[in-house]
Amino acid sequence: MINGTTLDVTLIEPRLKHPTIFKYFDNLSYGEHFTIHNDHDPRPLYYQLLGERGNTFTWEYVQNGPEEWKVKITSYKEDTVGEIAASDLRKADVFKAMGIDFCCGGGKTVKQVCAEQGIPEDKLRAALEESNYTSTSPSRDYNKWEPAFLADYIIHTHHSYVKEQSPQLRELAATVAARHQEQHPELKELYSLLDQLLTELADHLKKEEEILFPMIRQNLAEAEIIRKLEGEHETAGQLLKQIRQVTNNYTPPPSACNSYCYLFKKVEEFEEDLHLHIHLENNILFKKCKLM
Repeated sequence: MINGTTLDVTLIEPRLKHPTIFKYFDNLSYGEHFTIHNDHDPRPLYYQLLGERGNTFTWEYVQNGPEEWKVKITSYKEDTVGEIAASDLRKADVFKAMGIDFCCGGGKTVKQVCAEQGIPEDKLRAALEESNYTSTSPSRDYNKWEPAFLADYIIHTHHSYVKEQSPQLRELAATVAARHQEQHPELKELYSLLDQLLTELADHLKKEEEILFPMIRQNLAEAEIIRKLEGEHETAGQLLKQIRQVTNNYTPPPSACNSYCYLFKKVEEFEEDLHLHIHLENNILFKKCKLM
């Protein structure tokens, strides 16, 4: 937990001082704070923080020299939907019910998603507040899990699901497209998008299992690897959006046969699992890694 802690900057290697302080700040939620302790006035940091994070914090001198300086930094940046979902899965359920992407699109604030999707902001905030009064299972509080444990959970739950479902989805999509693409040419596009998604996911899972996750088990992580994987998550999210558009939100036509309907049902289930999968990595696991 960052909130309420004191960071002794004098103990940090000079080239790492500001990056470390920014990591601390970026992991604060709205209204939370930490204090930096330094042997000189950190005023240059104030201007850098203002330039890169904007007017999202307060800067309060607790001790102002002459030999020691202590500054309390309080965050007033609004949490993103990804951060809100990571802190409480009941709120993730609210976003899901309203069609809000909190995994690949998790970097947006409540105000931004409401403006983009035409959702009344007061309606969404009321639903989020109401979710506080519903019960939740402690076993689903992923935010409290250790990074190595969470990585193993992702492998055994979500990676296994992707590997198991991929060949079945490919075969089913190919069969349905072959039988019905003359009347429904969008099925050919669906197969193409699904094939691209599954191919890229297979490579993505391999990178996580062979490179990043072994590093996490040793309490190590490289920012560049995480950025690359986050970029691949974004690509997967875009493909899922295209698939949803092509299938008209997974609504089969009235004349659809059983296989046609089953395909849409299975792809929608796959999308739901992948959204949670990416949420656990982007909004919880990777954020923990950035603090290592």
